[in-house]
Amino acid sequence: MAENRAERLIDPKASGPGAIVLLGVGLALVLAIVASLGLGAYPMSLARAASILAHLAWPAPLPADPPWDAKELTVVEIIRLPRVLTATFAGIALGLSGTALQGMTRNPLVGPDFVGVTAGAAFGGVLAMLLDWPPAAMIALAFAGGSAAMAATFGLARLARAGGDGVALILAGVFIGAFFLALVGLMQFLADDGTLPRMVYWLLGSFVGADPTRLAIVAIPTLGGGAVLMGLRWRLNLLSLGDLDARSLGIDVARLRWLIIALVSLMVAGQVAASGLIGWIGLIVPHCARMLVGPDHRRLIPASALLGGLLVLGLDDLTRSIVRAELPVGILAALVGTPLICLLFWKTRTKGWSGD
Repeated sequence: MAENRAERLIDPKASGPGAIVLLGVGLALVLAIVASLGLGAYPMSLARAASILAHLAWPAPLPADPPWDAKELTVVEIIRLPRVLTATFAGIALGLSGTALQGMTRNPLVGPDFVGVTAGAAFGGVLAMLLDWPPAAMIALAFAGGSAAMAATFGLARLARAGGDGVALILAGVFIGAFFLALVGLMQFLADDGTLPRMVYWLLGSFVGADPTRLAIVAIPTLGGGAVLMGLRWRLNLLSLGDLDARSLGIDVARLRWLIIALVSLMVAGQVAASGLIGWIGLIVPHCARMLVGPDHRRLIPASALLGGLLVLGLDDLTRSIVRAELPVGILAALVGTPLICLLFWKTRTKGWSGD
């Protein structure tokens, strides 16, 4: 059984129904983006939202009688489109990060929240707020904090001589994450009355007030890191077979792991800097993608990216359409994600997680 799985993961000609599933999820994401442009306090039809989006994507001279008015164009271009794209890229970043971490550690219960990277990035973000630094510095500090936390987690697990033990890795992540969350609390204690409310609301996770700057903050690291991860899909397959087998096939395991750590830290830093803490997504999405396309990272990586964008965008749509008070997405993600992850945890303990 293991030999058959290895052959499927290594054979570059291996095929399956994954391409059709990817196409379906991709189309669903595109439709969700267009539909999201019509949701909110000023609703509009799907056809109008699609026509405005087409005009913004391919500018052309307006007809004498356009199918929308100036107010609708302004709402979509200035308010909704940046928010919708920011939510989508945040979900893509979290989906990619969770899949890369689970593949690297061969542990289905690992995600950005559980290896300290999210807490470390949050510390970097609140430190930048405390110092009143610009967005670029905020990303740099979030990346530094996330990288330091993640390196400390893996270092602690290795010091315990259990670097390959999933339980030890999760425990190390809990310890390191608690330390960085304490540093976040210290930054809040030191903040003045003008900065503290902004810190607290940002940590709850929200896309309210998204603009082109925040979109760039999350989109650039996600596109760059995601492109590199797409190129590493085959190597992730080899890494999922075990360190010994990966080394025998010519993979520098240590270098590949540190590269993945850097990429995950970069993408999570961009997401946290743009929208605050949004938990559980990086843990749930890889499981859902694995159920759809199997464990092969050549299909699992793009499927996780698309599903992550779709899930976070859907949660943000709920906050805009159902909850009038704009419930932060981070809270809604925890409320929805906790029952799901309990179900997935039960599944991993009783039926396995390979996705075969």
